[in-house]
Amino acid sequence: MENILTSQDGFIHTITINRPSKLNALNRATIAELSKALSAADDDRETRVIILTGSGEKAFVAGADISEFAHFSVDEGKQLSGDGHKKLFTLVEELGTPVIAAVNGFALGGGLELAMSCHMRVASANAKLGLPEVSLGVIPGYGGTQRLAQLVGKGRALEMITTAQMVKAEDAYRMGLVNHVVEPGELMNIATSLANKISANSPTAIQAAIRAVNAQYKTGVDGFEKEIEAFGDCFNSEDFKEGTAAFLEKRKAQFSGS
Repeated sequence: MENILTSQDGFIHTITINRPSKLNALNRATIAELSKALSAADDDRETRVIILTGSGEKAFVAGADISEFAHFSVDEGKQLSGDGHKKLFTLVEELGTPVIAAVNGFALGGGLELAMSCHMRVASANAKLGLPEVSLGVIPGYGGTQRLAQLVGKGRALEMITTAQMVKAEDAYRMGLVNHVVEPGELMNIATSLANKISANSPTAIQAAIRAVNAQYKTGVDGFEKEIEAFGDCFNSEDFKEGTAAFLEKRKAQFSGS
């Protein structure tokens, strides 16, 4: 891995995008590495939560690497977007392992799209978020037009996209774009604290909950029916047996993720 760093601490797996000289901009190599690392962490039974962040203090991800696609044709542009969706952005959203974006500094363009693909977002107080693509004559191509509207509503999404303006972390919090805003020095501590709270719960139930929540955003899918199905499936898990037994026995549950 040339562009990312990984570490494991208990049930928490941290992935750091490590291109500080490029403000951690996403190029195709970085997207491929992230895809591989995220898939591996999701497959690892010792990982219950993933924290995704950027190296340095300036940026989470300051956007895509424009030099890679400035001269692309229409077909190449479509392929770039489609490959990105499949390899990284949709992949993150559909992982059974919760992914927390620890947004340090700028999250612009593909960086904000990556943060929005994560299941939740913690931002440092100095973070700035935006989708500036229309200032380059293009639109967000990694899910930004869809996920931003889901998170903040159509009107705010269109204002952010069409003005190409950044929003401060506190404004992002008020509109529901991020879950928490913390002081820069506390970012990883708060993200880790959130991850610890998640990792204490049933991995199988969390996977089912992610699938059920995601279902409401899929065309032609009845989210309520998916919830009913996922709820019933939980009754066949060892985690359900352990969780209910622990509750009745007044002790702390020890979930196995099976």
